[in-house]
Amino acid sequence: MKTKKEGKILAIILILLTILFGILLIFYGFFYKPQPKEITLRFSTLSPDVVVKSIKVPAIDKRGEGVITQIVVEAMPGVGRTLVDINDLLFWADTQESIREARDVAMNYTNVNLENYDLIYHIYANASIVGGPSAGAAITIATIAAILNKTIRDDITITGSINYDGTIGPVSDILEKAKIAKKHNINLILVPLTQSREVVYEERKVCRKYGSTEYCKTEYLPKVIDIEEEVGIEVKEVKDIDEALSYFLLD
Repeated sequence: MKTKKEGKILAIILILLTILFGILLIFYGFFYKPQPKEITLRFSTLSPDVVVKSIKVPAIDKRGEGVITQIVVEAMPGVGRTLVDINDLLFWADTQESIREARDVAMNYTNVNLENYDLIYHIYANASIVGGPSAGAAITIATIAAILNKTIRDDITITGSINYDGTIGPVSDILEKAKIAKKHNINLILVPLTQSREVVYEERKVCRKYGSTEYCKTEYLPKVIDIEEEVGIEVKEVKDIDEALSYFLLD
């Protein structure tokens, strides 16, 4: 009888410890916010024929917060292959399509026959990235820089999708992307046309009395945010890849 009681007590203790551990994990996940850090890129010794270019790109993680990703493009003599390194890749849904579009736009812009080159793409991040084509313009810039062996400025970034004709399309969450860019010592962020301002909605609770009954509802008030003023980072609107490259390329 004593052994059964001890077993029940032990089982209860284990259940309580399991619940406590679960609660601690929930609180840790809610309050813990990783600090921005530089992403370490790892490459083996490369052939002199291989050109490597990288660009920092702001993105949004599964919490809805800004993170910095690093996009790296290797260009080398080859047979027209387009490859993606998946070792450290945290894919968002349409990255593959963005890479295809970037390759085509880069080929049209440079007039270089990419059937004679292999391109390898690496995407590094410190957090899980959610969907969105907003890296398309950045991937295109890095691809062009690798093909032409041009130097990319590391103090600016860009967010925007890429269209086949080289124009830059709209994206979302620019305010959060600008904030994380500033935290990583980026001085200028390029955005699509009309997107240097963003509309946010402030929540307000409104209550009214009808007789003896009080009725409450939540209202959302629109507010236009000037991203440059709000974040303290320079913001420039660009319409196409040619205009964006005028900011990015040093030589």
